[in-house]
Amino acid sequence: MDAREEEDSNDPRSRRDHILQKSRLSFTKCFDALWFCYSPVHQMQQYYRYGQFDNCGGKWSALVDCLVLKTKRSNEVEEILQGREKSKPHIWTYRTVEEAAENWWHMYHRFSDAHEADQKPKM
Repeated sequence: MDAREEEDSNDPRSRRDHILQKSRLSFTKCFDALWFCYSPVHQMQQYYRYGQFDNCGGKWSALVDCLVLKTKRSNEVEEILQGREKSKPHIWTYRTVEEAAENWWHMYHRFSDAHEADQKPKM
């Protein structure tokens, strides 16, 4: 191990990034999720909740993706994972006050009192 690698291994930020990358690319986690997907418990839950069995396609994709990423260099993997994170849509929809009031009106006006239901909110 040269001085650069030794220096990187002692850097707490580098170590944290390495641990995060390892946790995101765990073959064991992907395989366990796939194994559980085919269990009777999971399949019955899916049938009860959604009326159909799970084909486990997403779990197979995650496992293959994990194996493909394991063959790449760590800096390439980090770029790919960061790109995926950035491309994910945000969980919340940001709205202005006017947009939020309009959206609320369309979704919940039927629950308002009768005299309030006839009036649209004023912006």
